[in-house]
Amino acid sequence: MTAAAQLPGHLACVGVGMMLGAHLGPRARAYIEQADVVFVAASDALVELWLQTMRPDAISLQPYYAEGKSRRETYREMADVMLDEVRRGRRVCGAFYGHPGVFAQVPHDAIAQARREGFGAAMEPGVSAEDCLYADMGIDPGRFGCQHYEATQLLLYPRRIDASAYLVLWQVGIVGDPACLRFATTPAHRQVLVERLLLDYPADHIVTIYEAATSAVVSPRIECVVLADLPDSKLTMQSTLIVPPAHALVADEAMRMRLARLSATTPKTTRPV
Repeated sequence: MTAAAQLPGHLACVGVGMMLGAHLGPRARAYIEQADVVFVAASDALVELWLQTMRPDAISLQPYYAEGKSRRETYREMADVMLDEVRRGRRVCGAFYGHPGVFAQVPHDAIAQARREGFGAAMEPGVSAEDCLYADMGIDPGRFGCQHYEATQLLLYPRRIDASAYLVLWQVGIVGDPACLRFATTPAHRQVLVERLLLDYPADHIVTIYEAATSAVVSPRIECVVLADLPDSKLTMQSTLIVPPAHALVADEAMRMRLARLSATTPKTTRPV
């Protein structure tokens, strides 16, 4: 269906960033202000209260969460309630913590379904925890490379880890819960993660627990611990684990020689203006 033939309803999922009020971009703000219906999903209650100063009629999606209830069911319900308003021909905005496309299933599912049904839909990026991590930790992912995995996914599949690059593990506070029923898992679950990491890293390797700041008056959590001690560390749903390289990059001499020969036989070109 072409844009001209789209049905009257519209869905926009926007990111409000990590820091209260500081990361909201002008396009995301415009979607929030101009929508007929606004839904908000933020793990921090202060973020929802702040957004309601812009839109007092904003509807929180947090009540769909419940202990012992699968988050997959929660996500379906969140997407459905937004899509119901779109089907009524309304301009709907879903405002999500951080970036709406990063560790946020609901925006992806809702946008895909809206488009399948012939409605216009858009995603507006926001500042994510990953963006804050690079800034707060002083990490350039292009220097040594950077691998990102959801912590439970790392356990469930035989992923190959490159210990000469950074490893970033998301949602370590709920690692080992593939059914998505818990808001926290136990030290025993974290021990399983540690044992997996010990296949590639020494037990005394220093790792960092990171949590982005959600307010300008607080600092990000940057706590260094020994890998073997991770099971007894305090972890939350917002905790990310950063595992630095365990050894230096190893040069591929054959590839270097091949590229050198290629450079020697390739005519030099001027850089385009």
